[in-house]
Amino acid sequence: MAVPKELSLLFACSGIFFSFSYFAVLQEDVYKKPYGEAAERFQFTFLALAVERGVNALIALLGVLLLGSSGCRIPHKEIAASGVSQMLAMAGSNESLRYVSFATQVLGKSCKMVPVMAGGLLLGGKRYTLMEYVQVIMVTVGVCVFNFGGKSKAGNASDSAYGLLLIAFSLLMDAVTGGLQDKVKLSTKKLNPNNLKAKPTMHESMFYTNLSGVFVALALAAATGHLQDGLAFCVKFPDCLSAIVIYSVASAVGQNFIYYTITQFNPLVLSTVTTTRKIFSTVYSVLRNPSNSLDNLQWTGCSLVFLGLLFDILDKYASKKPPSDKAKEMKPAPSDAKQKQRTKKAE
Repeated sequence: MAVPKELSLLFACSGIFFSFSYFAVLQEDVYKKPYGEAAERFQFTFLALAVERGVNALIALLGVLLLGSSGCRIPHKEIAASGVSQMLAMAGSNESLRYVSFATQVLGKSCKMVPVMAGGLLLGGKRYTLMEYVQVIMVTVGVCVFNFGGKSKAGNASDSAYGLLLIAFSLLMDAVTGGLQDKVKLSTKKLNPNNLKAKPTMHESMFYTNLSGVFVALALAAATGHLQDGLAFCVKFPDCLSAIVIYSVASAVGQNFIYYTITQFNPLVLSTVTTTRKIFSTVYSVLRNPSNSLDNLQWTGCSLVFLGLLFDILDKYASKKPPSDKAKEMKPAPSDAKQKQRTKKAE
């Protein structure tokens, strides 16, 4: 019995929300926490990414071995390319935390749905409906309004132009990743012309994507000194290494849900879920700690996000409605077509 799409999406959303909310808390601790008496800070982004990608690849490989492969031909080049661009997007985002406030980083990454849609159009050859454009605009504007409301309280004097440039680079890589993920689906169909439903399993996609990311992250870590200096830092402060490993495991759990979403839906749906997760995480923090109250502007942003998601759900239900009686009447009867074929054969 096939699982309804709505239940599949709810399952994916729940996994992404919980695992990456925990991941975000641990990751911020790694980058913002002062270590030792000298209050040293961890600043070896490529080493952290290499560890995270490595843990993700190992867990994905375990999934392939235990659950089996798709048996179809896989476009390894496109998947590997998306892994590199995805890793670079994370590198830009993580590194920006050293130069801008957390609120600014979240604000910048909140616009992720726009470059993902652009990447799907330009690189993936994808077409979107009018309602999908409306949804993206509403969710993006809503998250931006939400974050502007919060930023007005705290100020933003410490942000640097270099940090903002890193966020822009991360968004560019998000666009490339979204387009390449759409292209993977098209290439898979071309490589398997006799199987229209052919697609890699979520663990195959996760494994090949992270494997390419590991190699590039290690190369960049070695070239920038992050590998040697980062390992020395982790030996000096083992609690930092344990935090990196734990948030890498949380990332691997979250990636299982991410690749499930990619294989079952599309990158734009994934981007919608991950962007909205930031709103829910913040609302949860308010409910848990009432001192973190939201102002009217932030509640307006939340409302826009929820309305955008509601429009998307209503649009999907509307597209599933059965054709009207008039449409059925206009459709030629199959019996007439068969009768014509028989007449031609008889002649």
